[in-house]
Amino acid sequence: MESRNPVFARSESFSRGGYANFDQSVSNQQLENMYAAPPATPTQMRRMTIDDVVIRTGILFAVLIATGTVAWVLNFGIGIAIIAALAAFGVAMVVTFKRQASPALALTYAALEGVFVGTLSHYYEARWDGIVPQAVLGTLAAFAGMLVLYRSGKLRATPKFQKMLIVAAIGYLLISLVSFVSAIFLGVGDGWGFFGVGPLGILLCVAGVALASFFLILDFDYIEQGVRNGAPEQEAWRAGFGLMVTLVWLYLELLRLLAILRGE
Repeated sequence: MESRNPVFARSESFSRGGYANFDQSVSNQQLENMYAAPPATPTQMRRMTIDDVVIRTGILFAVLIATGTVAWVLNFGIGIAIIAALAAFGVAMVVTFKRQASPALALTYAALEGVFVGTLSHYYEARWDGIVPQAVLGTLAAFAGMLVLYRSGKLRATPKFQKMLIVAAIGYLLISLVSFVSAIFLGVGDGWGFFGVGPLGILLCVAGVALASFFLILDFDYIEQGVRNGAPEQEAWRAGFGLMVTLVWLYLELLRLLAILRGE
């Protein structure tokens, strides 16, 4: 089954069909020469490794934290946060549909997302003291938990799991859009939309956190597929970008859940 994560879906490097497939027109002599040659290391082949993904992901989060810190200290305001979010969304679409990974675009996305997340986090922290550290710890705990479950084999990205998750994500997105419109034009939930309507709102928030957490399983699976397929080293930027998208989504869902639970 092909990748269902939009970030990886258009990249052959992360597909189950494989990136480094043999050309069926290779002659017997060429095959013999290939088998006789000494094995090449990942560095020689410039193929993506898990270490590459870890390093690129770390760089992207360093950029996000740096711009997020500046946005937090200067408190740009919600208007700037919205502009940064829209710009980040545009860059994300380009990264998603671009055939080749682009470090510059991934770094640009991280910088813009940092402005958005930093500004929004400042707003939440000013209204609900201590909520940001709680959301950060929750995000790290969810990431660690999903990684352990994935590595232990207790949660795998099977075709059935992927289909169920995508259907649930589409349903959640539609509900979120209707909720946003109802909040803006009808004032439902005191500005929170359906998410501010009693038990229903809490249930929706929990669903959002669960969906974002389970999407990490897809990220882990597709990164593993990319390494197994011999994806080019540069694709590590796309892998790091995909992880960042999911983790930022998870963090924002946790912020909203914690704010509603505190009910102030």
